[in-house]
Amino acid sequence: MSNTNLLISPEWLAEHLNKPELIIIDCRFSLADPDLGQKQYQEGHILGAFYLNLNRDLSSPVQKHGGRHPLPSSGELAQKLATIGVEYQKSLIVAYDDSRFAFASRLWWLLTYMGHEKVALLDGGFSQWQTQYPITKEIPTPKSGFFEPQIQSKMVVDIDTVKAKKDLPGVILVDSRDSDRYLGKQEPIDPIAGHIPGAINYPWKEVTTENSKAKVAEQIYRWEQVKNADEIIVYCGSGVTACVNLWSLKMAGINIGKLYAGSWSDWCSYL
Repeated sequence: MSNTNLLISPEWLAEHLNKPELIIIDCRFSLADPDLGQKQYQEGHILGAFYLNLNRDLSSPVQKHGGRHPLPSSGELAQKLATIGVEYQKSLIVAYDDSRFAFASRLWWLLTYMGHEKVALLDGGFSQWQTQYPITKEIPTPKSGFFEPQIQSKMVVDIDTVKAKKDLPGVILVDSRDSDRYLGKQEPIDPIAGHIPGAINYPWKEVTTENSKAKVAEQIYRWEQVKNADEIIVYCGSGVTACVNLWSLKMAGINIGKLYAGSWSDWCSYL
């Protein structure tokens, strides 16, 4: 395991698959085909891995405001985690996807937000794993765990907080989307293009290579210009890929990042 405890290698995971405190969670998902991740999981996954779906498990139903992927009920998610054997603050959770941490980092952030910090991302994701190690179609037997969340409310902000703080000295607002979306040159998902006034752009895909390998050595100097901020508020389109940047900040030793959970999809719903 890395010194940061935020990233593990396929080699480490393969050597520790039988550890009783280890829980592996498959987070594969496709925004274009919400059922694809589940199908992929059924076709093959890491031995012992359970599956959690972005829409059904890691988000709550969409409302008029609040964005395209509102945070899930912490109670409901805690119950789901308990049914796959997670022991609060004891289990080591390894999350993976096949999308450059886009969805696994959402689970990482949610668990941290709920007070469970023993969670790491699998470097290289599922594709890297299956080039080196076997996969299985066997669905693991549900386990009995205990998960009583302790919500870290300071980790998340709403639109009113963003409006009140974004122009204050010492506050940095980070847009995590691709630069063309940030600049308003294109908007493939939300009804309005552009970005929140005052935001700077740190595209989330800069955190990894195209094959989902973390650019570990680059994380520290990537945030050099903002490391002395008093507060960093991070958003994306719907509060999902912003978590990749929040993970990156944590990798760089910067612990002041907060998620604007509704993100641009919430912000533009008021325009």
